[in-house]
Amino acid sequence: MRSTDIGTEPCSIARSVALLGDRWTLIVLRQAFLGLRRFEDFRSSLGVSRTLLSQRLGVLVEAGILERRAYRDARRTREEYRLTEKGLDLYPVLMALRTWGDRYMAPDGPPVVYRHRHCDGAAEIRHVCDHCGQELTARDIIPLPGPGAASGQQAEAV
Repeated sequence: MRSTDIGTEPCSIARSVALLGDRWTLIVLRQAFLGLRRFEDFRSSLGVSRTLLSQRLGVLVEAGILERRAYRDARRTREEYRLTEKGLDLYPVLMALRTWGDRYMAPDGPPVVYRHRHCDGAAEIRHVCDHCGQELTARDIIPLPGPGAASGQQAEAV
């Protein structure tokens, strides 16, 4: 399979990776969750070229993850980028990556600690059964064809 075909696979993971799998796209999203909104703030915090940043922001806007909103600075009207509801729903994805990175890629400990604003508890991502509440691992899951599966399509284990 060619990499350009991934986004047409009948698989929600493959389609998501086709959209978000570029490393800069996820880092731009991280910055958006940290509160950055303006192009120059993204650019200066990331140290990327204007072309690369413009392309990544454009992809996220086109996908409905970010939206452009006008704002007025001292001289003119400009645009800023804000997370949409679809974008906000990506937060657990980034936090799952952060949790894995803290465990396997941060030998000196987590570079950032995420705390609950109201009680100071540690922010954690948990995968649980919606029926019994049991915490789940990959060994606890059975993939079955869903309503969006093509007729005769087999579910693949992750």
